[in-house]
Amino acid sequence: MGDLLRANARTHRLDTVFSDFCEVSALSFSNAVDPIHRDAREKRYLEIVAKYQPEEITRFCQALAVLVEWLSLGMCDALGDLFMSLELGERGKGQFFTPYPVSSLMARMTAGDVKEQLKQQDHIALNEPACGAGGMVIAYAEAMLDQDVNYQHYLHATLQDIDSTAVHMAYVQLSLLHVPAIVIHGNSLAMTEWAHWVTPAHVLGGWDKRLYFPRAVRAMREVLSMPATEDLVSSPQEVSVPPAPTPIAESATQYVVNQRREQLALF
Repeated sequence: MGDLLRANARTHRLDTVFSDFCEVSALSFSNAVDPIHRDAREKRYLEIVAKYQPEEITRFCQALAVLVEWLSLGMCDALGDLFMSLELGERGKGQFFTPYPVSSLMARMTAGDVKEQLKQQDHIALNEPACGAGGMVIAYAEAMLDQDVNYQHYLHATLQDIDSTAVHMAYVQLSLLHVPAIVIHGNSLAMTEWAHWVTPAHVLGGWDKRLYFPRAVRAMREVLSMPATEDLVSSPQEVSVPPAPTPIAESATQYVVNQRREQLALF
């Protein structure tokens, strides 16, 4: 895979080739499942590929095929390892990606008894405010598998990074591993966002609704002044409805945006 990218670096900078490969891959996955951003991202895709010759674009396709095969051999931070092996961490921003064995150890130390946790909640909500290539989230997903829990059904991750290439790396890997996630390009400390990417697993798993409904129920109980333990299905005379209740939420999409902002506020 590294050789394919180096071959494209004969007429381009290697760090540019790597970031372009990650971005066009991310754009391709996003455009298959996210109609909201499709037009803008399709335009960006065409801008990138216009810089390359047909044989160079073919190498990008071959590199993606190699990445798919690489990840099919087992859970790992393939792009993070590739980034470091190409010595791209020595350039520009001086980035360093945590070796996957270290991420794996940390995930197993912090995961706890996942099955016991799922008895108390619908899913595991994971937040990574400086995600890099997504290695920690991948390691946590693997830790869940080790406990015979399907992360594709019971894990939802919110990731953020200030570097756009890292965002694309994380998004591509989580998409290929079918991890339900929202990957945000933004500054976790300043609470700013420039873009967000929803993985195919997030869309196909109906996670907008899964994340939205519990909050909507809680908001409805507050509006109707109902105890948290009381059944929502009550007779009309038992419920005192305020004259002009505030709307619970504009939409599931807006809820997701608000929810991840609340999560990031913890940091």
